[in-house]
Amino acid sequence: MAVTAAVFDLDGTLVLTEERNRVVWKRFFNGYGIEVDAALTAQLTGRRGLDSLSELSHLFPDRDPQELLDEVLAFEVSDDLPEIVVVPGANQLVRRLQSARVPLALVTSALPAHLAARLLAADLLDVFDVVVTGEDVTVGKPDPQGFLMACEQLGVPPQRSVGFEDSPAGVAAVKAAGMRCVAVTTTFSRDVLADADLVVDDLTDVPWPIDEVA
Repeated sequence: MAVTAAVFDLDGTLVLTEERNRVVWKRFFNGYGIEVDAALTAQLTGRRGLDSLSELSHLFPDRDPQELLDEVLAFEVSDDLPEIVVVPGANQLVRRLQSARVPLALVTSALPAHLAARLLAADLLDVFDVVVTGEDVTVGKPDPQGFLMACEQLGVPPQRSVGFEDSPAGVAAVKAAGMRCVAVTTTFSRDVLADADLVVDDLTDVPWPIDEVA
């Protein structure tokens, strides 16, 4: 079945913000005397902060996850965070698809307040036909809800859509939605992203249409 729509993750897929996110989470956890190791970082990456904090409730007895998330978000306004960097080929790929009138959606675990700066950095503001944020779903990645919602709003079946992701949680969500998946190794290694149909180093020279992707 021919692919006719493209659905993109944001952080790590279109823009490189993982170092920025690591600094924010490190400052938050260190404030509670908790060291951030590789396992904890992997648990946080590509997922809604609220979901991650709910799963880590044993570290914060009697604390509401939403209140904790508000504390995390307060670190986002710091002036000394690492800059947002555009993934090579991201702007060119999305603009190429836009010019070809391919339906485009964005599915991100980020909150609406964080979208503008990231999309402006990539010069992709107001490009997407549909935007699904962490506030629009009741459960985040690896659950497919966000991708299914995007496909429904685009009016394109998941089987005719391809999702672009950078994390295992994102890849799992795309595949669970019944979509084909392209994974970019900006955040995780190829072996960790092996469940994707196609794994690339960045978004330069990604073929379209990609019906040859299994």
